[in-house]
Amino acid sequence: MMDFLWNLGAFIVALGILVTAHEYGHFWVARKCGVKVERFSVGFGKAIWKRTAKDGTEYVIAMIPLGGYVKMLDERVEEVPEHLLDQAFNRKSVWQRIAVVAAGPIANFLFAIFVLFIMYFIGVPSLKPVIDGTKSDSPASKIIVNEPTQILSIDGKAVRDWEEANLALVGEIGAKELTIKVAPLSQNVDLSADDEFSQSQGKAYRLDTRNWKFDPDKESAITALGLNVYRPKVEPIVAKVSEGSSAQLAGVMVNDKIISIDGQPYEGWGEFVKLIQSSPEKNLKFVVERAGQRITLNVVPKSVTNADGKPIGLVGIAPKQPKWPESMRIQMEYGIVGSFVNALDRTWELTAVSLKTMAKLFTGDVSVKSLSGPISIAQGAGRSADYGFVRFLGFLALISVSLGIINLMPVPILDGGHLLFYFVEVITGKPVPEKVQDIGFRIGAALLLVLMSVALFNDFSRL
Repeated sequence: MMDFLWNLGAFIVALGILVTAHEYGHFWVARKCGVKVERFSVGFGKAIWKRTAKDGTEYVIAMIPLGGYVKMLDERVEEVPEHLLDQAFNRKSVWQRIAVVAAGPIANFLFAIFVLFIMYFIGVPSLKPVIDGTKSDSPASKIIVNEPTQILSIDGKAVRDWEEANLALVGEIGAKELTIKVAPLSQNVDLSADDEFSQSQGKAYRLDTRNWKFDPDKESAITALGLNVYRPKVEPIVAKVSEGSSAQLAGVMVNDKIISIDGQPYEGWGEFVKLIQSSPEKNLKFVVERAGQRITLNVVPKSVTNADGKPIGLVGIAPKQPKWPESMRIQMEYGIVGSFVNALDRTWELTAVSLKTMAKLFTGDVSVKSLSGPISIAQGAGRSADYGFVRFLGFLALISVSLGIINLMPVPILDGGHLLFYFVEVITGKPVPEKVQDIGFRIGAALLLVLMSVALFNDFSRL
């Protein structure tokens, strides 16, 4: 319940901020173009707070935090007094109308740059992209890994942490091949030493990725490629026992050291997880060490259904998390100029990857199952907020860019649809007939409803 409330709260805060940025773009440019704004609302429905300014604009925070709007004076919506006709939106030139409509999505891109600037200026604690092996019969299997090895670049793009590596790989989905450059971590390669990334560092591997596909619900682009992410060795010491879980009912306690499960001694936490998952509703003998004594406990893993619809065992324990070596930690922070440059670069990169991903939805390289709706976004907001203010800023930037791109799509009912009609007006010299616009808006609403239905279906299937 607490997780739900946390996710919901983070989602409302994120959506409120992003909607305010988007609508403020429309609002600010409309005022600059001499359009009278009657209402600026964050949310829909009954107002929970409102204030009327001296110029007559009503500012509102409404009860339903799922969007917002800017109501402008417009003869197509209501009768306008003659003395205010020159302030009506529909009376403005086509280029002024284009500017007002485009300002919303543009504000989303500017907002992304702003929050990324703050994020980089504060500093982002992260981890170097280090692998300790590759999977056989995978595209990455040809990479030779004899010790912890750092990924230096992906198709010539230097990557400093796992977030950059994952973003670079997502942008290559559907490519027939890609180049990954690596070097042993012990070489301590400094990627910041050369802005263009020194070609003399590391060894490059050309990978055949024609058969590289992955389901984002089950794995990341990193693991799907066959890269084994380095993780420090986990000690079999229990750090958490879930309330009401099989482990708690059997008597497992925090700080217990698991010696063996069903006679299998500890060789790695992953092996214990596989054993438990393969034993739903079966009695397992846990030998644990507690206060210097060994105790045998009978634990029956609860049967749950995984993403493939198969039953797996779950006991409800988590191990003590090990500390990462200092050599793998990285603090990504910059001065004022560097933060701004990196914010511009990351916003462009997010935009390019988002556009490529959308295009690959149509080519089939990316499944429609990857579409996310409000539930997944709320979960993402909650998780990013868990990691702290800096990560939440990164999440805001990502969603802001996505919101800007979606609104620029040439679909009637979205900003991009309005822009399409206005550019037709620029070319033909006359407005698109109201009847044609109305049909277009109906079609656009239907398309949007279908996309939202698919996204919501995906959300519920992930729960």
